[in-house]
Amino acid sequence: SPLLGGFGHCIEKRSGVDRSPAQKFREIVRSRQHVGHTSGCVPGFLQANVVVLPREYAFDFLMFCLRNPKPCPLLDVIESDTGEPSILAPGANITTDIPRYRIYRNGSVAEEVDSISSLWSSQLSVGTGGMVGFLLGCSFSWEQDLVDAGLTPRHIEEGRNVPMFRTTVPNVRSGPFGGCLVVSMRPYLPADIPRASAITARYPAAHGDPIAHGADGAARLGISIDRLDRPDYGDAVTLQPGEVPVFWACGVS
Repeated sequence: SPLLGGFGHCIEKRSGVDRSPAQKFREIVRSRQHVGHTSGCVPGFLQANVVVLPREYAFDFLMFCLRNPKPCPLLDVIESDTGEPSILAPGANITTDIPRYRIYRNGSVAEEVDSISSLWSSQLSVGTGGMVGFLLGCSFSWEQDLVDAGLTPRHIEEGRNVPMFRTTVPNVRSGPFGGCLVVSMRPYLPADIPRASAITARYPAAHGDPIAHGADGAARLGISIDRLDRPDYGDAVTLQPGEVPVFWACGVS
Protein backbone atom coordinates (compact mmCIF):
# COMPACT_ATOMS: atom_id res chain seq x y z
CA SER A 1 0.00 0.00 0.00
CA PRO A 2 1.20 3.58 -0.56
CA LEU A 3 3.32 5.26 2.07
CA LEU A 4 1.67 8.65 2.49
CA GLY A 5 2.36 11.51 4.88
CA GLY A 6 0.12 13.77 6.96
CA PHE A 7 0.46 12.41 10.51
CA GLY A 8 0.86 8.84 9.37
CA HIS A 9 -2.83 7.97 9.15
CA CYS A 10 -2.27 6.36 5.74
CA ILE A 11 0.86 4.44 6.76
CA GLU A 12 0.15 0.76 7.10
CA LYS A 13 2.42 -1.31 9.33
CA ARG A 14 2.70 -4.77 7.83
CA SER A 15 2.10 -7.71 10.10
CA GLY A 16 4.63 -10.52 10.31
CA VAL A 17 7.62 -8.21 9.72
CA ASP A 18 10.70 -8.76 11.87
CA ARG A 19 11.32 -5.31 13.33
CA SER A 20 14.16 -6.40 15.58
CA PRO A 21 16.90 -4.92 13.31
CA ALA A 22 15.43 -1.43 13.78
CA GLN A 23 14.98 -1.98 17.50
CA LYS A 24 18.55 -3.26 17.88
CA PHE A 25 19.94 -0.30 15.96
CA ARG A 26 18.09 2.14 18.24
CA GLU A 27 19.64 0.33 21.21
CA ILE A 28 23.09 0.72 19.63
CA VAL A 29 22.48 4.45 19.20
CA ARG A 30 21.11 4.78 22.71
CA SER A 31 24.28 3.19 24.11
CA ARG A 32 26.42 5.61 22.02
CA GLN A 33 27.99 2.85 19.94
CA HIS A 34 26.88 4.73 16.80
CA VAL A 35 27.25 8.51 16.71
CA GLY A 36 27.37 9.30 12.98
CA HIS A 37 24.80 9.74 10.22
CA THR A 38 22.40 6.89 9.45
CA SER A 39 22.59 6.68 5.65
CA GLY A 40 22.73 3.00 4.70
CA CYS A 41 21.81 1.85 8.21
CA VAL A 42 19.06 -0.75 8.76
CA PRO A 43 17.95 -0.96 5.10
CA GLY A 44 14.30 -1.70 4.47
CA PHE A 45 12.98 0.42 7.34
CA LEU A 46 11.52 3.91 7.35
CA GLN A 47 13.91 6.55 8.68
CA ALA A 48 12.80 9.88 10.08
CA ASN A 49 14.20 13.31 10.84
CA VAL A 50 13.39 14.57 14.33
CA VAL A 51 12.36 18.10 15.35
CA VAL A 52 11.60 18.96 18.99
CA LEU A 53 10.04 22.28 19.98
CA PRO A 54 8.48 23.98 23.00
CA ARG A 55 4.73 23.47 22.89
CA GLU A 56 4.08 27.17 22.22
CA TYR A 57 5.58 26.72 18.73
CA ALA A 58 4.10 23.30 17.98
CA PHE A 59 0.97 24.38 16.13
CA ASP A 60 2.87 26.76 13.84
CA PHE A 61 5.36 24.02 13.04
CA LEU A 62 2.59 21.51 12.43
CA MET A 63 1.07 23.93 9.90
CA PHE A 64 4.50 24.50 8.38
CA CYS A 65 4.82 20.76 7.72
CA LEU A 66 1.34 20.54 6.20
CA ARG A 67 2.06 23.54 3.97
CA ASN A 68 5.43 22.14 2.88
CA PRO A 69 4.83 18.39 2.54
CA LYS A 70 7.65 17.76 0.06
CA PRO A 71 10.53 18.74 2.39
CA CYS A 72 8.62 18.07 5.64
CA PRO A 73 6.44 14.95 5.21
CA LEU A 74 4.83 14.53 8.62
CA LEU A 75 4.84 11.01 10.06
CA ASP A 76 4.07 11.40 13.75
CA VAL A 77 3.68 13.94 16.55
CA ILE A 78 4.98 12.98 20.00
CA GLU A 79 3.43 14.61 23.06
CA SER A 80 4.02 11.89 25.63
CA ASP A 81 5.90 12.56 28.85
CA THR A 82 8.35 9.81 27.91
CA GLY A 83 9.15 10.88 24.34
CA GLU A 84 7.91 7.58 22.90
CA PRO A 85 6.67 7.66 19.26
CA SER A 86 3.96 5.13 19.98
CA ILE A 87 2.42 5.17 16.48
CA LEU A 88 5.50 4.38 14.40
CA ALA A 89 8.10 3.02 16.82
CA PRO A 90 6.69 1.72 20.10
CA GLY A 91 9.44 1.39 22.68
CA ALA A 92 11.66 4.00 21.04
CA ASN A 93 12.57 7.31 22.65
CA ILE A 94 13.20 10.45 20.61
CA THR A 95 15.20 11.97 23.47
CA THR A 96 17.90 9.27 23.45
CA ASP A 97 17.73 7.31 20.19
CA ILE A 98 19.27 9.88 17.80
CA PRO A 99 23.06 9.86 17.24
CA ARG A 100 23.43 13.61 17.85
CA TYR A 101 21.09 16.50 18.68
CA ARG A 102 21.61 20.13 17.76
CA ILE A 103 20.08 22.52 20.26
CA TYR A 104 19.09 25.93 18.88
CA ARG A 105 18.61 28.99 21.07
CA ASN A 106 17.43 32.30 19.63
CA GLY A 107 17.82 30.96 16.10
CA SER A 108 21.44 29.77 16.40
CA VAL A 109 23.08 26.45 17.21
CA ALA A 110 24.02 26.60 20.89
CA GLU A 111 25.38 23.10 21.37
CA GLU A 112 25.41 19.50 20.16
CA VAL A 113 24.58 16.74 22.63
CA ASP A 114 23.97 13.00 22.58
CA SER A 115 20.73 13.13 24.59
CA ILE A 116 17.96 15.63 25.27
CA SER A 117 16.23 13.63 27.99
CA SER A 118 17.09 16.18 30.69
CA LEU A 119 15.84 19.06 28.51
CA TRP A 120 12.61 17.19 27.76
CA SER A 121 12.08 16.47 31.47
CA SER A 122 12.98 19.97 32.63
CA GLN A 123 10.42 21.54 30.33
CA LEU A 124 7.75 19.32 31.86
CA SER A 125 8.74 20.30 35.39
CA VAL A 126 8.69 24.08 34.87
CA GLY A 127 5.06 24.07 33.76
CA THR A 128 5.57 25.42 30.23
CA GLY A 129 3.49 22.67 28.62
CA GLY A 130 6.55 20.63 27.80
CA MET A 131 8.13 19.80 24.46
CA VAL A 132 6.51 18.36 21.33
CA GLY A 133 8.38 16.10 18.92
CA PHE A 134 7.82 15.70 15.19
CA LEU A 135 8.95 12.83 12.98
CA LEU A 136 9.47 13.75 9.33
CA GLY A 137 10.11 11.20 6.60
CA CYS A 138 13.72 10.95 5.38
CA SER A 139 15.18 10.05 1.98
CA PHE A 140 17.45 7.45 3.61
CA SER A 141 14.29 5.31 3.72
CA TRP A 142 14.39 4.49 0.00
CA GLU A 143 18.10 4.32 -0.68
CA GLN A 144 18.19 0.52 -0.34
CA ASP A 145 15.60 0.32 -3.13
CA LEU A 146 17.99 2.30 -5.34
CA VAL A 147 20.83 -0.05 -4.37
CA ASP A 148 18.71 -3.09 -5.23
CA ALA A 149 17.94 -1.54 -8.64
CA GLY A 150 21.62 -1.03 -9.43
CA LEU A 151 21.36 2.72 -8.76
CA THR A 152 23.48 2.91 -5.61
CA PRO A 153 23.73 6.54 -4.44
CA ARG A 154 27.27 7.84 -4.75
CA HIS A 155 27.55 8.86 -1.09
CA ILE A 156 26.88 5.25 -0.08
CA GLU A 157 29.55 4.02 -2.50
CA GLU A 158 32.01 6.52 -1.06
CA GLY A 159 31.03 6.01 2.59
CA ARG A 160 29.89 9.60 3.09
CA ASN A 161 26.81 11.55 4.08
CA VAL A 162 24.54 12.79 1.29
CA PRO A 163 25.38 16.32 0.03
CA MET A 164 22.71 18.94 0.72
CA PHE A 165 22.31 22.45 -0.67
CA ARG A 166 20.36 25.55 0.31
CA THR A 167 18.18 26.88 -2.51
CA THR A 168 16.57 30.25 -3.16
CA VAL A 169 13.08 28.68 -3.26
CA PRO A 170 11.06 30.01 -0.29
CA ASN A 171 9.11 27.63 1.90
CA VAL A 172 5.48 28.48 2.63
CA ARG A 173 5.65 30.37 5.92
CA SER A 174 3.78 29.48 9.09
CA GLY A 175 4.28 31.78 12.06
CA PRO A 176 8.03 32.06 12.74
CA PHE A 177 8.88 29.17 10.41
CA GLY A 178 9.89 29.96 6.86
CA GLY A 179 13.31 30.03 5.24
CA CYS A 180 14.20 28.41 1.94
CA LEU A 181 14.04 24.87 0.66
CA VAL A 182 17.05 22.60 1.16
CA VAL A 183 17.67 19.74 -1.26
CA SER A 184 19.75 16.58 -1.21
CA MET A 185 21.73 15.65 -4.32
CA ARG A 186 22.59 12.31 -5.92
CA PRO A 187 24.34 12.19 -9.31
CA TYR A 188 23.05 9.92 -12.07
CA LEU A 189 23.37 9.40 -15.78
CA PRO A 190 20.42 11.04 -17.59
CA ALA A 191 19.22 7.63 -18.78
CA ASP A 192 18.92 6.42 -15.17
CA ILE A 193 16.91 9.36 -13.84
CA PRO A 194 13.46 8.00 -14.84
CA ARG A 195 14.11 4.78 -12.92
CA ALA A 196 15.43 6.61 -9.85
CA SER A 197 12.43 8.93 -9.99
CA ALA A 198 9.93 6.07 -10.28
CA ILE A 199 11.48 4.24 -7.31
CA THR A 200 11.49 7.24 -4.98
CA ALA A 201 8.03 8.39 -6.09
CA ARG A 202 6.66 5.36 -4.23
CA TYR A 203 7.66 7.12 -0.97
CA PRO A 204 5.73 10.40 -0.78
CA ALA A 205 6.16 10.27 3.01
CA ALA A 206 9.94 10.30 2.50
CA HIS A 207 10.17 13.22 0.02
CA GLY A 208 9.05 11.20 -3.01
CA ASP A 209 10.41 11.84 -6.49
CA PRO A 210 13.10 14.42 -7.34
CA ILE A 211 12.14 18.03 -7.92
CA ALA A 212 14.90 19.00 -10.38
CA HIS A 213 17.95 17.71 -12.21
CA GLY A 214 20.77 18.89 -14.42
CA ALA A 215 22.19 22.36 -14.86
CA ASP A 216 18.81 23.90 -15.73
CA GLY A 217 17.21 22.34 -12.67
CA ALA A 218 20.03 23.58 -10.45
CA ALA A 219 19.61 27.09 -11.86
CA ARG A 220 15.88 27.06 -11.08
CA LEU A 221 16.76 26.19 -7.50
CA GLY A 222 19.38 28.93 -7.30
CA ILE A 223 22.27 26.45 -7.03
CA SER A 224 25.42 27.16 -8.99
CA ILE A 225 26.52 24.07 -10.90
CA ASP A 226 30.10 25.12 -10.13
CA ARG A 227 29.71 24.57 -6.39
CA LEU A 228 28.43 21.01 -6.32
CA ASP A 229 31.71 20.08 -4.65
CA ARG A 230 30.92 22.47 -1.79
CA PRO A 231 27.60 21.42 -0.25
CA ASP A 232 26.06 23.49 2.52
CA TYR A 233 25.48 20.34 4.58
CA GLY A 234 26.73 16.77 4.40
CA ASP A 235 29.70 15.70 2.29
CA ALA A 236 30.81 16.31 -1.28
CA VAL A 237 30.65 13.32 -3.65
CA THR A 238 32.21 12.54 -7.01
CA LEU A 239 30.33 13.24 -10.24
CA GLN A 240 31.48 10.84 -12.94
CA PRO A 241 31.70 11.91 -16.63
CA GLY A 242 28.24 12.18 -18.15
CA GLU A 243 26.42 12.33 -14.82
CA VAL A 244 24.15 15.19 -13.78
CA PRO A 245 22.97 16.25 -10.32
CA VAL A 246 19.51 15.08 -9.26
CA PHE A 247 17.83 16.97 -6.44
CA TRP A 248 15.28 15.79 -3.87
CA ALA A 249 13.51 17.95 -1.28
CA CYS A 250 15.15 17.54 2.11
CA GLY A 251 14.05 17.75 5.74
CA VAL A 252 17.01 20.00 6.57
CA SER A 253 14.71 22.71 5.20
